[in-house]
Amino acid sequence: MTLALNIALAALFLSLAVWTIAARDTFAAVAGFIPYGLLMTLVWLQLSAIDVAMTEAAIGAGLTGALLIGAAARLRRTEAAAQAERPGPGVRVLAALLAAAVAALIAACVLLLPDPGPSLAPEVARNIASTGVGNPITAVLLAFRAMDTLLEAVVLLFALIGIWSLAPDRFWGGRPGPAPLADPNGILAYLARVLPPIGIVVGIYILWVGADHPGGKFQGATVLAAMWLLVMMAGLRDAPAVSRRWLRVALVAGPVVFIAIGALGIWMAGAFLAYPDGLAKPLIVVIEVALMPSLAITLALLLAGAPTREEGPR
Repeated sequence: MTLALNIALAALFLSLAVWTIAARDTFAAVAGFIPYGLLMTLVWLQLSAIDVAMTEAAIGAGLTGALLIGAAARLRRTEAAAQAERPGPGVRVLAALLAAAVAALIAACVLLLPDPGPSLAPEVARNIASTGVGNPITAVLLAFRAMDTLLEAVVLLFALIGIWSLAPDRFWGGRPGPAPLADPNGILAYLARVLPPIGIVVGIYILWVGADHPGGKFQGATVLAAMWLLVMMAGLRDAPAVSRRWLRVALVAGPVVFIAIGALGIWMAGAFLAYPDGLAKPLIVVIEVALMPSLAITLALLLAGAPTREEGPR
């Protein structure tokens, strides 16, 4: 039964991948990418990588899919002209050969790995007790390769700044997205009143258990961002003006706390992002708690897009 399920999952997975690449229509390609990401979640679950599966469902299929839908909608006006400019046979053959060469190289790298494959998992297992956390994913992300996690948070912040920079001059500092049109009796407004309290509890729970079980700040932040976006989409609250001081403080607060704790490690443990003995877990929890609100706001505003309206009344 498990073998049949894995074969069916692999066949469907590859079919969606081919469809996503071969589809000429942008929206059709995005429509294939989103279930592809959800199937990727099932693949990670089959491999017992629950943390990675949660991240794939939240960020890979969810957030990235929503961003691609927005991009496809903006490309509708120019897509017909772009499709009319078909590349010549030589260019297509060259692209196919290059794609095949890359695929063959990746396959060779995987198949030629020594047996057993190189892994740092034994080192993590030997040293995880020093971090005080029970989840090896959290230990790796916030102790053994904390610099990468810090840079990921900073990159998201710079991505948001890049999106804001696309706003017309007259709307700089204004509000992103269209003006809300509230329908107090609509189903969306009903869901926006019922779901956010549940989503907030779920997001906080995912954050809290992430130290010792699957979960963490990124997954929890995605749930909180989805709840905020639902409220804005329903018209119950307008998107904040990007010039608001509280908003900018909230965006940078998480990375600033992360950097401050990293700098504290230079003084107390002899290295940037090193943790003093006995304080690793409390400091990791502080970093996660500080990062989650910043990440949630960043993810929601990434989807809201560049400012398209003036700030309006406060």
